[in-house]
Amino acid sequence: MELFDSHTHLNDSFFENHVEQYLKHADKLGVRYVSNVGSNLEMNQTAIDLAEKYDNCYAIVGWHPEDAINFNQKNKDLLIKQLKHPKVVALGEIGMDYHQDTTPKDVQEKVFREQIQIAKSLKMPISVHNREAFEDTYRILKEENIQEVGGIIHSFNGDTDWLNKFINLNMYISYSGVASFKKTKEVHEAVRNTPLDKILVETDAPYLAPEPLRGKDNEPAFTLYTLEAVARYKDMNPAELAKITVENTKKIFRIE
Repeated sequence: MELFDSHTHLNDSFFENHVEQYLKHADKLGVRYVSNVGSNLEMNQTAIDLAEKYDNCYAIVGWHPEDAINFNQKNKDLLIKQLKHPKVVALGEIGMDYHQDTTPKDVQEKVFREQIQIAKSLKMPISVHNREAFEDTYRILKEENIQEVGGIIHSFNGDTDWLNKFINLNMYISYSGVASFKKTKEVHEAVRNTPLDKILVETDAPYLAPEPLRGKDNEPAFTLYTLEAVARYKDMNPAELAKITVENTKKIFRIE
């Protein structure tokens, strides 16, 4: 059984100097591919560095809403250059976050829109971060006609209504360990209703470790446990679902 962790952060300082060990553990549990996701100047570059060093690593680069306050013309020019790297597969993670207060909402929206426009100009998918901002995230994606390039709603934690709204915008839905938590009933129902051609799995490591490891540090290897939980809610054979999620991930990232 092969797996693709569509959204992780081996470029985070938590994994520094231990990336190879975590990749070996991931491979042992069937996780053959990972995409490391950036969020600022340092994280973007480290994601690219890992993609250059390891064949099974890909990079996603962009400016997270928490870091959007620092998105200036110099960083924008660099981002456009980085997005042309052969192993950069998407622009992200970008979006809206109303849980944090490091960046004002109007600045978050401005930078989100700017990056969507960059993605469209380069015909690249995006990876979307949405925390406590469903309405504005959806509104902005719709107004910017994101369906032209599509993308991923990462670590989806909404209900079936939001699921359908995002799918209608040509977005893929990626499930993290949140889908395995016992009390996230709305997410379980969303999993059941997610079309098989739009479903992905991820870890968002080192955050959101899935059951039965909830509360511990997460890592790409644990994609397996998220996949098993999603398969259970879809009443599917895990190996069959794993194959589908790998194919979907490669398709949205344009990986041959």
